[in-house]
Amino acid sequence: MGEINQQLFSIDALVPRGLVSGSADLIRVPISSDGLCPLRICWNEGVITSLQGLDDSVPRPNQIILPRLSEPHTHLDKAFSWSETPNFNGTYINAFSQNLKEHQSRTSLKVHERAEVSMNLALRNGIRAIRTHVDSFGPHAEMTWEVLLDVQKKWKRLIELQLVALVPLDFWSTDNGLLMAKKLATVGGLLGGVLVPPFDRRKSSENLRRMVQLAYQFDLDIDLHIDESDNQPAAGIKSLLTVLDKTRTRVNITCSHASSLSLLRSEQLRCLASRIAEHQINIVALPLTNFWLLGRKPRHTPIQRSFAPVCQLQEAGIDVAIGSDNIQDPWFPLGNLDPLSLMAFSLPLTQLAPWDRRGLAPFTTASARLMNLSWDGVIKPGNPVELILLEGSSWVDLLANLSSRKIINRGVLLEDELI
Repeated sequence: MGEINQQLFSIDALVPRGLVSGSADLIRVPISSDGLCPLRICWNEGVITSLQGLDDSVPRPNQIILPRLSEPHTHLDKAFSWSETPNFNGTYINAFSQNLKEHQSRTSLKVHERAEVSMNLALRNGIRAIRTHVDSFGPHAEMTWEVLLDVQKKWKRLIELQLVALVPLDFWSTDNGLLMAKKLATVGGLLGGVLVPPFDRRKSSENLRRMVQLAYQFDLDIDLHIDESDNQPAAGIKSLLTVLDKTRTRVNITCSHASSLSLLRSEQLRCLASRIAEHQINIVALPLTNFWLLGRKPRHTPIQRSFAPVCQLQEAGIDVAIGSDNIQDPWFPLGNLDPLSLMAFSLPLTQLAPWDRRGLAPFTTASARLMNLSWDGVIKPGNPVELILLEGSSWVDLLANLSSRKIINRGVLLEDELI
């Protein structure tokens, strides 16, 4: 993607109050009922130098500024594979079967094309960082990693791409698991895996213990697919917590999905959330794929839904992000790497509203912290000018119409025509 030669130095826009930090005089800036405040953002050499509140003497801006956002959980290696390996009955079992079928026809060209289309979409839509889980088993695992590492290097100036090795959990207890951990340490990847019931508790605990040991040994983070299920509530997270209770090693752990936690009784959930917070585990909720896959019965609309209870987890002090997960693959037929579309879809599913600070955090600050990004998305002096400029004067304008947007990278407008 090319850049417009025009260098900007300031912009007047509405900014979510929950994302603003700066001088005390910002407290007096008039804030709309949906939490937007009019500001003049000034910068030099790609860094914010000052924030100035706009009073009633200045016309209210008709544009909204957000930080460039992050995607905390997706699967670029199989993105856009639905047409080749569709899952028309929408079941978890058939999704996995079609996933394995896709492995058989996977080529470096296909993986590269999927990743490039995804990265271009992400850039257009305002994403600055992506964490993708990479199928690291099967006949083409090594090839897939080679392709995505090349994509990571190519795009690093515009989008940070994080790679998670997605494997069966027992892989980390093998010699190949040790070799993979060493490789991840050299390329900055993460350890991944799947813990979904039914599973053997003793074997799974040993595999989790070994995984945590490797993460500690090679200074790696962990991101697990866990409890993506509509039965045996929180079985996976309970096993993980038991392992962590018995070890003195400290590693950064993210639990993605955590869907079945919503099936716990309120007091059970409160106690479990307290333990999760104690171990500083992060959670990534994935509403679109989970609402599509879980709880399926023929000609039956699920009454009780399996989906990470975001608000209850936040109340316990846990960082919770919301991700899009699958992009038109056997696990979910939709998805487009658009964080605003994700926000709009998630609003009725989660009852999280972006005009509330906690409702916005899963798409902004919590997601950035969870991914260990260098900037958490807060707009304040000294932070980078990585922004999305959107048409509209309210959240309803923005989300109901998914308004057009411009991307500002290091203080420079990016030119769409040169993508």
